[in-house]
Amino acid sequence: MPIAQLISPQALEQRRVLPGLVILDCRFALDDPDYGQRSYAEGHIAGAAFADLERDLSGPVTKGVTGRHPLPQPEELAERFRAWGVDQDSDIVLYDDGPGAYAARAWWLLAWLGKREGVYLLDGGLKAWHAAGLPLSLDPPATRRGTFEGAPDATLVLTAQALQQRLGQPDMTLLDARALPRFKGEVEPIDPVAGHIPGAQCAAFTDNLDSDGRFLPAARLRQRFAEQLGERSPAGLVAYCGSGVTACHNLFALCLAGYPLGQLYAGSWSEWITDPQRGVATGE
Repeated sequence: MPIAQLISPQALEQRRVLPGLVILDCRFALDDPDYGQRSYAEGHIAGAAFADLERDLSGPVTKGVTGRHPLPQPEELAERFRAWGVDQDSDIVLYDDGPGAYAARAWWLLAWLGKREGVYLLDGGLKAWHAAGLPLSLDPPATRRGTFEGAPDATLVLTAQALQQRLGQPDMTLLDARALPRFKGEVEPIDPVAGHIPGAQCAAFTDNLDSDGRFLPAARLRQRFAEQLGERSPAGLVAYCGSGVTACHNLFALCLAGYPLGQLYAGSWSEWITDPQRGVATGE
């Protein structure tokens, strides 16, 4: 079974009433941290619980040390999933407003803890759900405590120190999921330093999607990333972004395209720039 799987709104509506399905609403907005919880309260897919990027899917920020969305402690994260009713063999559907960046973060965290089967992203998110004419609910989910026991896979994560040692090695492909103007250092609306990690290539996560916000077909995604990889092995691929969130979208898309799950530099740009000794590049 492929690690990255999509589900359509129509298929989710049919499966929603079946026992054992866990649905997580992952909506969030960087410029309005309460947006997700507020939107969830105003209407969500029936049965969905709310997973907040900063309270549930990230650990505490240490100013000047960590990035903006550090990884949570594994046991605390596993406890969150248990509280949402996740078992070892649960089918899980994750969604956000549509692009899938926050849902993909939850997907990656589950994969990091060893849950790599039965996890789906709602293709097109709530935007597609609305387009399909499907209803929302105001009712809280009837969750039960799950039995999920996750263990982190250290091979999926790269530290800043390990990345710094690998810079310049010919077998590494370093993909930056931010938009091209941020990558080039022309604008920086969030972090105090503009630019990118030396040697990186821009692979904006939004280019994984079509004009309706749904993922491109696997063949087109494979063509996209094949151009980024060139002659290098996908085993040397590392993904990063501003804070370790949208990079997960690229990792999900790579798996959709048939590539193995690459490594995540979880601290990403916002952690990288906390040390002025680390290199900064601008332009293409």
